[in-house]
Amino acid sequence: MTLKSTRPVAVDMNNKTDPAPVPPLRPTPMSVAPDSPPLKKNPDSWSELVKTALIALFLAVVIRSFLYEPFNIPSGSMLPTLQIGDYLFVSKRDYGYSRYSFPFGVMPIEDRIWTDGKTPARGDIIVFKLPSDNRTDYIKRIVGLPGDTVETVNGRLYINDELVVREAVGYERVQNGYGQSITVTRYIETLPGGVLHTIYEESDAGALDNAGPFTVPEGHYFAMGDNRDNSRDSRVLDLVGYIPARNIVGRADLIFYSTNGYARLFEVWKWPWTVRYDRLFDSIGGVAKPAEPQS
Repeated sequence: MTLKSTRPVAVDMNNKTDPAPVPPLRPTPMSVAPDSPPLKKNPDSWSELVKTALIALFLAVVIRSFLYEPFNIPSGSMLPTLQIGDYLFVSKRDYGYSRYSFPFGVMPIEDRIWTDGKTPARGDIIVFKLPSDNRTDYIKRIVGLPGDTVETVNGRLYINDELVVREAVGYERVQNGYGQSITVTRYIETLPGGVLHTIYEESDAGALDNAGPFTVPEGHYFAMGDNRDNSRDSRVLDLVGYIPARNIVGRADLIFYSTNGYARLFEVWKWPWTVRYDRLFDSIGGVAKPAEPQS
């Protein structure tokens, strides 16, 4: 039996005999990979995302409730200590915790717990819930402690019938609450106990420059703004008045950011020139007067 080859043969040009025809090559069929199945979403990836979000939320609530809560300053009632555009951390652990230490005041705590005997001191700057509505956050400086008598007479502060010492250190141009440019006197005031801090006085004949006397009830505090003629504080009894200890959110501790407000949110290219770099990470509060050397 003759075998037929599928390979082409060489042709001899001297041979007159026609070569055998070469059958056409059949293409080798290509193997085609089957279509890949569509990608399926892994249900575990969604659960991990939700879990991560819940953990982040839990940590934020814990930090905000037990350690530090951020606030920003929208008005000039605490000038020059705090300026409009300051962002600060308020320490929650200094005086223990009350219902207002927690978001929305949800914890059913009647007074303060875990205080370790610590209470607000004269000269501390505190954030508190406004006693007239228990919702609005206010920030002022404590000048009167439980049992104290506080009074202003012709612009001068008296605590327990003792005149609080102040020393004029210069004049400054500032904007009042109506956006008007005014001249104020800058004073260094020394509270009983030796805490020094700076205040502004527009005059000694303002609406609240003759107020009181006020006797601070037990479990309450008397607070005033450092911008004395542009502050609604404990001298206004139907708005602020005496501050219950349970209304105190915490002590103002540190300025972590400050902006002069000259750039809008979308004007990113202006941001570096709006930051008050000299105020970043400034601690907040009065400065203790150094003890007199003993002779």
